[in-house]
Amino acid sequence: MPVYCTLALAFLLVPIVYTIVFSFNDSVKTNIAWRGFTLDNWLNVCSEPGVCEAFGNSLLIGVTSTTIATVLGTMIALALVRYRFRFRAATNLLLFLPMATPEVVIGAGLAAQFLSAGIAKGLGTIIVAHAMFCLSFVVVTVKARVASLDPALEDAGRDLYGSSSQVFWRITFPLLLPGILAAALLSFSLSFDDFIITYFNSGSVNTFPTFIYTAATRGIPAEANVIASAVFLLAIAIVLIGQLSAQARRKRLAR
Repeated sequence: MPVYCTLALAFLLVPIVYTIVFSFNDSVKTNIAWRGFTLDNWLNVCSEPGVCEAFGNSLLIGVTSTTIATVLGTMIALALVRYRFRFRAATNLLLFLPMATPEVVIGAGLAAQFLSAGIAKGLGTIIVAHAMFCLSFVVVTVKARVASLDPALEDAGRDLYGSSSQVFWRITFPLLLPGILAAALLSFSLSFDDFIITYFNSGSVNTFPTFIYTAATRGIPAEANVIASAVFLLAIAIVLIGQLSAQARRKRLAR
């Protein structure tokens, strides 16, 4: 079993290692064959036309759509868990449909809706499409957190003469925050990584995944590998910092 796990992990890490290694490649027109080691790609990451613009578009779309999906999804999750209303079961069912529907169907359907409404494709249509796609994932994630909360904690806040807003912001929201952050991170990763829905609704706007798809025909530029490597290393750093912080917090509580 350890051998199988090691081989599976190595297989999964091969593309990532390739991306990091070739971010240091002294490439000219293509980045397929190794030509030599250089740091110029890391020092001049925006020298390749379009790569930084595409990355900036992906960040803007990811942050905006994540904010919209997280706010709406949190409110929907609270309503579905805490309240009883007509068509509640149907709403729960419909929220799972975007997660079960192939992205090509969602992308084509949204593109047809924008076309019928006469809305020009661009950043706005991508943000709306990503927010709608990520909404279900946020609701499911936050719902699990809401269902685990003890209502007695909120009742205690009301018994201490706290208003509805005070109880929410001082008791409910801090307890929901881990679930909300997890949903936001999941939403951002889905938005930043999405290609199919973006391809149908982007118009002339280029995002990082669409840039990679277009550039792959001639070999992904080393500058794109630099950005991909930096994002991967940043994600690893965030996870490590979170784990170390949690471990330090547990030690303090143990004392």
